[in-house]
Amino acid sequence: MSRIGKQPIIIPAGVTVTVNKDNVVTVKGPKGQLTETIDRDITIEVKDNEVLVTRPTDQIRHRAMHGLYRSLLSNTVKGVTEGYKKDLELVGVGFKAANTGNLLDLALGYSHNIIFEIPSELKVVTTTEKGKNPTISLEGIDKQLIGQVAAKLRSLRKPEPYKGKGVKYAGEILRRKAGKAAGK
Repeated sequence: MSRIGKQPIIIPAGVTVTVNKDNVVTVKGPKGQLTETIDRDITIEVKDNEVLVTRPTDQIRHRAMHGLYRSLLSNTVKGVTEGYKKDLELVGVGFKAANTGNLLDLALGYSHNIIFEIPSELKVVTTTEKGKNPTISLEGIDKQLIGQVAAKLRSLRKPEPYKGKGVKYAGEILRRKAGKAAGK
């Protein structure tokens, strides 16, 4: 049995979970609504205040999907109740970030600024404090979407291993390399 898959998902107060005949699970909560399409072989049951995910057999494919869909449903329940947040730091001289609505204007050391459009489901906040690196905060209810947008922002200028310049996640630890050795 999957250790993750067999754990029930507790439904907090104010959250409703509905499953239709096409195995599409809709989760409504105080922060919004999310839907998740579940594989037809996996069974979803809503009993009392918990959701149970079960699989029909012990095939490798069913075992793999059992834990996956339980985690995806757990993430949607957490998303509509608490939400998710991801912070990025811009490390480098002259690196700046500013936003107007969901348009993000980034100066990352290239000859031109990069204009990046954040999806309307997410909320973006940029902060610039004196003596600290500029930060970008992404907030929303969809964990997958926040991770995907944050990864795309990071890919615009990945942190390099010598000085650590680039866009990095807040709290990310980078492996640094030694520079050139001094001459004889």
